Amino acid sequence: MDFWQIRGGRRLSGSCEVQGSKNAALPILAASIVCPCRVELLHVPQLSDVDTALAILRALGCQTKREGERVWIDSRTLTHSEISHKLMARMRSSVFFLGALTARCGEALLSLPGGCQLGQRPIDLHLAALRKLGCEIDEAGDNIHCRSRELRGCELTLTFPSVGATENILLAACAARGETVLHGAAREPEIVALCRFLRALGADIVGAGSDTIRLRRFQAREYVRFAIPPDRIVSSTLCCAAAATGGDIVLKAVDPTEFSAVTDFLKAAGCVIIQNKHALRLRAPQQLRSAGALYTSPYPGFPTDAQPLLMAALLRARGTTRITETIFENRFRQVAALRRLGADITVRGCTAEIRGVRRLYGTEVTATDLRGGASMVLAGLCAEGETVVCDTGHITRGYESFDRVLQELGADVKWTAIGMRDSLSELPKG
Repeated sequence: MDFWQIRGGRRLSGSCEVQGSKNAALPILAASIVCPCRVELLHVPQLSDVDTALAILRALGCQTKREGERVWIDSRTLTHSEISHKLMARMRSSVFFLGALTARCGEALLSLPGGCQLGQRPIDLHLAALRKLGCEIDEAGDNIHCRSRELRGCELTLTFPSVGATENILLAACAARGETVLHGAAREPEIVALCRFLRALGADIVGAGSDTIRLRRFQAREYVRFAIPPDRIVSSTLCCAAAATGGDIVLKAVDPTEFSAVTDFLKAAGCVIIQNKHALRLRAPQQLRSAGALYTSPYPGFPTDAQPLLMAALLRARGTTRITETIFENRFRQVAALRRLGADITVRGCTAEIRGVRRLYGTEVTATDLRGGASMVLAGLCAEGETVVCDTGHITRGYESFDRVLQELGADVKWTAIGMRDSLSELPKG
């Protein structure tokens, strides 16, 4: 069990670099097995989800080594095409190994993935696309057995720009004979990063960042060195934290265009944004104002992952803000905890109405998921007294040294990982 102790009332200020992207690193780790090769990855975030991906690689027979933010993988020793239910259940992104293993071995045996319970996230689009590429897929309960004698390139159209389906299709298509053309592809920066990695690995791939991606052929290379890009959701989190506390921060070595949907909304709420190609400064007023209505949508729209974070930033804003969630039906799970802190939020269907309050008050809350847990930490930063966020490991799935980063920006935050306790009385004081 993790405990996050936050004493609110401190204005964030200073500068920091942003960790490598979790959502870019995980499919790239899976992609390292598409062909027998050695891979060196830089700027890999130190997260529990990354640890799980590395554990899966080792269970498949690969050799892995980690030193800080650098990871080495040797997939030439891969011997298995089956992933245990225990490993699959640890994270949603384990599903990427379906396409990667099918490309490498012609077979994959795994179960439905785990991860945050944000609502229905079926992999029907993944399976339908793999079938069109030439796979035979047997489903028995939670188990999926995918096999193919020969993958064949074809034209595919996604009815929804699913990030996961786009990534799985690209991984499997690396082994397909002929050209694969994917229409309706997801456009997220993480898709662009995966395509850049696959190109370095030997793929002839064009169209990354657009809704049509073509993969024409694959000529494997023996060694690839690749840097994971900065995490746009962590960048968004820090911007929301600074906005919530009336702060002034600088994010270094980031691409501000990748999270401009968030900063544009914060700008409308009263923040001053100064940016160039590789850095961003955010100066927030003492109190934000409502910026009207917001709808989450696929990239380049407002990211669903940033919705709970923006909600936390606006809890004390003047006026009323409406947020409509269009991606996941359970993306408002953080609302009950934020109300315990004194927030005035009404949820009707897929829309949450946030009416700004003068004060928030520290209390004990429980993290419901990764971004929801982070939103509770952010709310605690501007609450009076102490807030304790109890967490079963959600936050550390996506944030590397989150306590240290916030401390260096001036926050009073402590993170304690201890065994399951009967009460909070055993937490360190002070």
